[in-house]
Amino acid sequence: MSDTGGVREVKSAARTAELLELLAARADRPARLRELAEELGVPRSSMYALLQTLIDRGWVRTDDTGSLYGIGIRALLTGTSYLDSDPRVQAARPYLDEASDALGETIHLARLDGGDVVYLATRESHEYLRTFSRVGRRLAAHAGALGKALLAERDPEELPLPEGPLEQLTANTHTDRRSLAADLAQVRERGYAIDREEGVAGITGFGFALRYDTPAADAISCSVPTARLTEEHERRIVAVMREIRTKVEEVVPRAGGPTPQWR
Repeated sequence: MSDTGGVREVKSAARTAELLELLAARADRPARLRELAEELGVPRSSMYALLQTLIDRGWVRTDDTGSLYGIGIRALLTGTSYLDSDPRVQAARPYLDEASDALGETIHLARLDGGDVVYLATRESHEYLRTFSRVGRRLAAHAGALGKALLAERDPEELPLPEGPLEQLTANTHTDRRSLAADLAQVRERGYAIDREEGVAGITGFGFALRYDTPAADAISCSVPTARLTEEHERRIVAVMREIRTKVEEVVPRAGGPTPQWR
């Protein structure tokens, strides 16, 4: 067993967590026993026993044939509890509503998790806009306004990016680290990030780091279809979102207060 932070890892707990993370990452692609066993490097018999235990407890679900496996409803309940118990998400929600009412566009709150951002709250556009920004969704940090706003808050030499080429999501995604570094320098100078169809084709985003942590871990953004983004509307988006950022930073619980400060 590996040693982490002076505490020895519990192998069975680590394997359970790895399995749930793997099933969650597959989203709408259910897995077979063989795939899961091979991916995690465990015997099929051990994987089968673990799956059956988690099925009984609602963490994993299976199809009528018992041959396909996916994430279970308990994961949803736990995720909802995470959002409901996070004081920063609770504090930000009214201001996400305010931004949505003022701009009529899609507003996001997200948190950096390794090299990705995870969406914690979303207010949909007043007009129909098919985005892929559901709560819980992960997006590579280098490929969107939220992530770039947060990467720009960090030491350029210590960015939490994967080894090798950066994932390309659209024709505009930064896949070259020098290109990304130049963009992040502009973010620092400007004070917010712009994503011009880098994460989703046809969508432009404006991201603002929330600086109640150092470095910032959370950010808010506004997304709008590029086809109807004018210079005037862009200026208004930036002005409103700067104001919303200030309001959120003023009300979020600080370290040392009565509410827990989670790591």
